[in-house]
Amino acid sequence: MRNIPLSALFLLLAIGESVLAGNGVPIRVACVGDSITEGAGTAPGRSYPNQLQEMLGDKWLVKNFGIGGRTLLRKGDMPYWNETIFQDACTFQPDIVVIMLGTNDLKPGNWVHGEEFAADYLDLVEVFQKLESHPGVFLCTPCPIPDPGNHGINEAALEKEIPLIRNLARKKGLRIIDVHSALKLHPELLPDRIHPNSDGATIIAETVGRAISSPGSP
Repeated sequence: MRNIPLSALFLLLAIGESVLAGNGVPIRVACVGDSITEGAGTAPGRSYPNQLQEMLGDKWLVKNFGIGGRTLLRKGDMPYWNETIFQDACTFQPDIVVIMLGTNDLKPGNWVHGEEFAADYLDLVEVFQKLESHPGVFLCTPCPIPDPGNHGINEAALEKEIPLIRNLARKKGLRIIDVHSALKLHPELLPDRIHPNSDGATIIAETVGRAISSPGSP
């Protein structure tokens, strides 16, 4: 198991306690995504949201709203939009939403609708922004896809999708969490060339934790 740098952990905890000073209410974090968020490829209890909860402690409440195989595209084969877990994420009334979708959208049968990806992503962001809790929304770049990819998903296609996510973040004034870069040099942590293992999920949790707890977070 990859060790979490103590300096990073202490920083996360210190900032969390500062944010919560005076009200004692945990910061609610909704992790929205597909099987990578859900935890496929990791040991039981080692999904990135679970590890993020451990890192942040009880001043934060992290919930996993990932479900395998789902697309951001409404016209994808299994849209996240149609799932009860999407409604659950909204009902949770999060303070922070971390979205990591887009990997399954790259399947050839889904990416034929790729011209609608940015518009569908914008709509998803705005659904969360309009919640009563008015959460800060963070957009993750998807995990890298070591060659030769899997399920028809490959890195070349991903490199066309990531700029769409970055452009949306700029348009809406949102923070990007660069999961792609965090894992790019560690293909061994994605043994099936799609899903990170437990150590890969640790890197994601660290990367997300630094982003959502740093000054300037939405």
